[in-house]
Amino acid sequence: MASIANRRSAMTLYSSATSPYSHRTRIVLAEKNISHDVHEVEEGDTPEDLLDLNPYNTVPTLVDRDLVLYDSRIIMEYLDERFPHPPLMPVDPVSRANSKLFMYRIDRDMYSILDQLEADPEGKGAAKLRKELRDSLTVIAPIFEQKPYFMSDDFTLVDCYMAPLLWRLPKYKVELPAQARSVNTYAERLFSRESFQTSLSEIERDMNN
Repeated sequence: MASIANRRSAMTLYSSATSPYSHRTRIVLAEKNISHDVHEVEEGDTPEDLLDLNPYNTVPTLVDRDLVLYDSRIIMEYLDERFPHPPLMPVDPVSRANSKLFMYRIDRDMYSILDQLEADPEGKGAAKLRKELRDSLTVIAPIFEQKPYFMSDDFTLVDCYMAPLLWRLPKYKVELPAQARSVNTYAERLFSRESFQTSLSEIERDMNN
């Protein structure tokens, strides 16, 4: 990571202190040591300037001079391309495509469950959703026995996707079985990174206790 003296020009991130989508964007900003201002947006209290910037009124929203981006994946890929060091995506097209496919599957198979649990954490289907998420992570556990990061020797955007999800497992009462021990080891590796610790909001710090 670059030193503080080498921070880049400031940009603004509209972010939620609890949203995993905002969180994974903040991890990228921290990993690349990009100077930025964070405007925290509370649910049900959207600031007027965000209403003007983003027609969907969603977070995260990134403002970089005249450019306004929304959707965390678009923002994360933009940051990686604009600030190429350290790189968070492979250089070759095949590996990049595979990484993007991993991120798509994580969103579709796991973040979709988080969204449902967040909407109704104690609802009738909550137990089934917890089991689905637990089983999804258990199935992929063997891949974390091969490499230190998600099918890679290097920390990538895929890991930025995984970290907020794994950090929130205690909040959603998802306990992994013994056969998923490698997932927990991988999670601790992510959580120990300086960029991850820097990315946490005060509310998020309490989620994993």
